[in-house]
Amino acid sequence: MIPAMSVDVQQQVKRGVERLLAESDVALAFRTQRDLLGRRVDPTVTWSLPEVERTLRRQAPDGRFARGGLRPVRSAEDYDQLETFEVLLELVSKVGLGIEHRAIARAADWLLGRQTQAGDFRGILGSQYTPYYSAAIAAVLVEAGVDDPRIDRCMRWLLSMRQADGGWAIPVRTRAEGSNLSRAMTLAKPLAPDRERPSSHLVTGIVLRAFAAHPRWRRHQEIAPACRLLASRMFQADAYADRRAASYWRKLAFPFRWTDALSALDALSLLGVSADDPDVERGLRWLCRKQRRDGSWASGYAHAKDPRAALWVTFAACRTLARFCLGG
Repeated sequence: MIPAMSVDVQQQVKRGVERLLAESDVALAFRTQRDLLGRRVDPTVTWSLPEVERTLRRQAPDGRFARGGLRPVRSAEDYDQLETFEVLLELVSKVGLGIEHRAIARAADWLLGRQTQAGDFRGILGSQYTPYYSAAIAAVLVEAGVDDPRIDRCMRWLLSMRQADGGWAIPVRTRAEGSNLSRAMTLAKPLAPDRERPSSHLVTGIVLRAFAAHPRWRRHQEIAPACRLLASRMFQADAYADRRAASYWRKLAFPFRWTDALSALDALSLLGVSADDPDVERGLRWLCRKQRRDGSWASGYAHAKDPRAALWVTFAACRTLARFCLGG
């Protein structure tokens, strides 16, 4: 990235940090101080937040979180696994809790108990393989501080599930049977991918976040083609029906759940891709242009449940820009 842009980015990150610190929000202040300013902060400062305690009261004795009060969309879907993952995503990726907290350790143990012998996490799409959920679960467990051989097993399984072009797709979506997902979920066995079909940038972006999260696996040489593929697909429509429109690249959110421009850049910033890469630089320039006058970035979801959604996007944008442009 050209030096002049780095100077501009430094000012943008500074304005973003000032905006975050202007909020009287414990979790935002904790993450900003620790991750953007590099300061030592008591990691237990967020443990007693009302929203944390309210969430943890829902935890079952075995560590899971059940999705209650909502009618299941598909009877074959493992809703407890999905809910436990989503709760961990909020508590770990946003609030900063780790396995030092007993509730997080129990939830992590329960999720790892759902892992198959092959290494994936199955059930969220019934009988079908889910590289994106397997990777997302592995990523949040690593971020929480889990150091377990079962994580390595998942990473090896992910490498074994690549498409011929080096990225990933939802295997059942590459097959004719995938046109009716509800029916495919009830099949007795998972369907192997048609590896000659193109990768999905939605899935590739999510899988790369698992490799990016892991200090050792992020250096694995076999993921380089997937990094190149993800960068080259930025702002394009996906090859498959799931979140296909190119507009999804611009719908920023944090914690990262799907693939958007910010989540992709965040992963690539940890995977050794240079800011000088033309596709990455184009994404960074787009991200810089999206900063608002008050120093914040907007969430792409106007009706997000968290009123601080835009501030969390601002935190993630500052962190990504600092990694790429400021050596942060």
